[in-house]
Amino acid sequence: MAERQVLQGGVANAGAVVREGAYVLRPSNPHSELIHALLCHVRAAGFDGVPEPVGIDRDGRERLVFIPGETAWPPFPAWSQTDTALASIAELLARFHAAARGFEVPAQAKWNQELADPEGGSMICHNDVCVENVVFRDGMAIALLDFDFAGPGRPLFDLGAMARMCVPLDTPVDAAVWGRGALDPIRRLRLVADSYGLPPGREDLVAVIEQQMDAGGAFVRRRVEQGEPAFVEMWERMGGEARYDRRRDWFAQHRERFVGRVGMSV
Repeated sequence: MAERQVLQGGVANAGAVVREGAYVLRPSNPHSELIHALLCHVRAAGFDGVPEPVGIDRDGRERLVFIPGETAWPPFPAWSQTDTALASIAELLARFHAAARGFEVPAQAKWNQELADPEGGSMICHNDVCVENVVFRDGMAIALLDFDFAGPGRPLFDLGAMARMCVPLDTPVDAAVWGRGALDPIRRLRLVADSYGLPPGREDLVAVIEQQMDAGGAFVRRRVEQGEPAFVEMWERMGGEARYDRRRDWFAQHRERFVGRVGMSV
């Protein structure tokens, strides 16, 4: 019998993801088979920065091959906050998008819409690339985890979600709650755009981040209204609705600075 280890991190599946030897077992969902097809496709396309799916066990849990490395969760360790770590996440996401472009979405496929791009799209995106959903080695991102919220959308919207959570794009006071208050969000957003390889016309990234500000808050609010304990705890710890109002107002106040710095041609 392989030794069982509860894997830390996450909110929705906190405490329910375990490692047993060479495998990870985690709760499946109605979209798991579609997600496994996506993971198989990108791996076949040469991108090994996602878990290798094995299947769905009889108990309803999905089984994936464990990826050795380090993960980070709040309060985030210093090594996960470096520019090198952030740039490597953006580079990894760009590689994932390149591999995912050829994925033929099955007819009548129904993906999770909770964090999906409201404008839709023809490419399947991750939609939840936060530091907690990344595997690192030697301070560099090497794999993306937790594709529960994957769905069709624009790559730019996916990049905006990653930037919002990984830069992070938050007030200094609220970022400090997770140990990230000393970071420069304007400079780091430019780093994300550069590392991803975003072409000129980058002001569009700022526009989708504004959409992300509303979408992220609405998602957490829905989970709180449903009474999910982990989300209620996070909501209360971060200051409830006022936190999301502060973030939106802060981003609007500094919008032109973001456009001026991030929108510069490469």
